[in-house]
Amino acid sequence: MKQKSGDISIPTSGCGLMEVTGVINGWVKQSGISEGVLTIFIQHTSASLTIQENADADVQLDLQNFYEMLVPEGSHLYRHSAEGLDDMPAHIKSSLTDVSLTIPVLHGAPRLGTWQGIYIFEHRTRSHHRNLALHIIGD
Repeated sequence: MKQKSGDISIPTSGCGLMEVTGVINGWVKQSGISEGVLTIFIQHTSASLTIQENADADVQLDLQNFYEMLVPEGSHLYRHSAEGLDDMPAHIKSSLTDVSLTIPVLHGAPRLGTWQGIYIFEHRTRSHHRNLALHIIGD
């Protein structure tokens, strides 16, 4: 049994879903582990991770629009606004989604479905660098 840990820093460009499947696939391949389990953890409280359809960009736009309606910005809605009007809504959206993913690995690649991609879901208005902590264990 082998294991490997690492970090990947991904720049985002503001609110929305950013596909990172290719970067993750490359890291898994480089690990040399053919079969096992991959864990991805985002080290932030205002961005999250999700596995979502990657065939139609409208899916990502619809998800972003849904979360904006579900958790609107507004100074009268929240007490916490230390970093701006998008601060608390970003924390709420992050708590409603995932901060970690566990994905089986087979033949040196994550076992995603045909139309599945791995995404960072940026909940802040301005760009950020998001750090992903990765760990894989297997043979």
